[in-house]
Amino acid sequence: MNNFLRLRNISKNFNNEKKIKVLKNLSYDFSKGKMYALVGPSGSGKSTLLNLISLVDKPTLGSIKFNDDIVNFKNNKKNDIFRAKNIGIVYQQNNLLPDFTALENVYLANLSINNNKDIAMTKAKDLLRRIGLSNRLNHFPSQLSGGECQRVAIVRAIINDPDIILADEPTGSLDLNTAKEIFQLLNNQKKPNRLIIFATHNRFFANKADCLLEMINGSVKTINA
Repeated sequence: MNNFLRLRNISKNFNNEKKIKVLKNLSYDFSKGKMYALVGPSGSGKSTLLNLISLVDKPTLGSIKFNDDIVNFKNNKKNDIFRAKNIGIVYQQNNLLPDFTALENVYLANLSINNNKDIAMTKAKDLLRRIGLSNRLNHFPSQLSGGECQRVAIVRAIINDPDIILADEPTGSLDLNTAKEIFQLLNNQKKPNRLIIFATHNRFFANKADCLLEMINGSVKTINA
């Protein structure tokens, strides 16, 4: 579907000792079936933009639409449900729950939309086996390598078969060879009915995206498409 995600005149300010304008009148349309890379220096707004798209944060001004349905940022419950069902998130530091095993970290994400533990565990085991972690199901994050933790994080993000995958520097803390493996795993999640957006400082990975977007002065510029 074309223009699945529409951002219109998005501004985001943070008020600390003084007002900081991170995003300024940003508008952009994202389509399913494509992978988008966000590049730009630290502080350019990449993470802020991903947080807005994931509905974790809300814009100061502007609107966000999914399938032409405008997001009501006052309806937190509805947005939480939408996020659980439709948005998978991968962080640089993986954000796995340290007191839960790899298997538990994954199947708990499915329980957020499905109360059947047996089905959730079966799905989680199958996905973890597909990425070569069948012998690490009962290991805790502290017992896994950085690459293994990111594999678990990606599986956790896709277990609900989301329409959108958002990844914030998913390879930033990994060595080059492991980073290539993780990027390939992320790239393998492309589907005609799925949108992937990832932020990165690594131009090698950014150039492999279908669309390269640069964050400049609080807005976004298409470098290639």
